[in-house]
Order: sequence, then structure tokens, then C-alpha cells
Amino acid sequence: MVLVEDLHRTYGAGAAAVHALRGVSFAVPRGELVALKGRSGSGKTTLLNLVGGLDTPGRGEITVDGVRLAGLGESGLLELRRDRLGFVFQSFGLIPILTAAENVGVPLRLKKTDPRAREERVALLLALVGLADHARQRPGELSGGQQQRVAIARALANKPSLLIADEPTGQLDAETGLAVMELLRAVVRGEGVTALVATHDAALLDLADRVLELRDGEIVEH
Repeated sequence: MVLVEDLHRTYGAGAAAVHALRGVSFAVPRGELVALKGRSGSGKTTLLNLVGGLDTPGRGEITVDGVRLAGLGESGLLELRRDRLGFVFQSFGLIPILTAAENVGVPLRLKKTDPRAREERVALLLALVGLADHARQRPGELSGGQQQRVAIARALANKPSLLIADEPTGQLDAETGLAVMELLRAVVRGEGVTALVATHDAALLDLADRVLELRDGEIVEH
């Protein structure tokens, strides 16, 4: 599902250069939940941004769902992110003036999905994340854990092949964070999604099929 080969990413030049990734290689089979751990500054977010087509490597190859990212132009990357990838961020990223249902439906509106099919998909996803009774509430009326559940539902709206989550429990307490990770685990199994999740919480790593650790820009597999 994901193939990363000899990936390098450097920011800056000369003595001030920061080598965020140094020859990273790994593969993620379809349907697997892989946790990416490492200290702050170890390169986790950089790696997720590269796999998600949000950044460009200095050297190396990335293939996602059979598509080689280096062969895509900007329009191709936009199409990949829209149709095959789902993103979940630490900050939730919900639109404050929209209800939970409207937030989940945004990606479907961008694809001009038939309104009836859109409503059915939104209802299904809100039920999947346990928020069927909160469809009409806005983000400010929801708890942090509920907002992150809405964000996960939104990320699944277009039936992505790969879910990329960057510290999805970073703003949540331990109990709520564990519930969110258990939800991600259930989503991978129920929706047939592959997931690459960056987390620093050791208690959550047990839920992953596999753990990759980044140390100083290099992969150490457990």
C-alpha cells in the first residue's frame, strides 16, 4: 500500500542545514495500522507530509496505492489527496460555523457527490464514530474527543485507501486519547483502510499492527 525507498529531506543549506530524514525506507501492507513513534523533531511530521504529497523529498521514492508520487504534477497530487488519502490532525481542523454533519460532508461536496448519497455517507460515518446523535451540533458544542471523532469521519468521507494521522490524540486526555486510537483500530478493520499514525504515547502503541521508530531521521523497526 505504501512503499518508501531511501527517502531524504533536508531543510536549509550549509552549516545551518537540518537533515530531517536520512535514507528512510519501509513498506506498509494494505489493511495494516502502523504507528510511527519518535521524539519531537525526529522527523515524524516530515515523513507524513511526504507520504501525503504535501511536501517533496530531496531524494528517494514514495509509492502510495500503486501511484508513484514523483510522477505526479500538482494537479495529480491534489487528485491523489482528494480521492485516495484521508488526513487527521492534532488540531482537529473543523470549520466552526458548520455542524458535525456538514463538516463530514465537506469532502463529498468538493467531489460534487449526489446530495442523497452524500447524506447517507455522512450518516453512516457519524454512526461509525459514535456521534449519530450529535450531527447538528457545531464544533464548539462538542468535547475534544468528539471533535476528533468528527475529524476522523470527515477523513473517511471519500473512502480513502490510506489514512494519515499526525498525533491525533495530542490534545486529548489519556482516556479519551485511548478511545480515539481504539476507534482508528476499528476503522482500519471495518472500512478496510490502511493507516499510518504518528504518536508519542507509548500506551497507544500496543494497538498498532507494527511500530516504526524514527531516531534522528532514520527508521528503527520494532
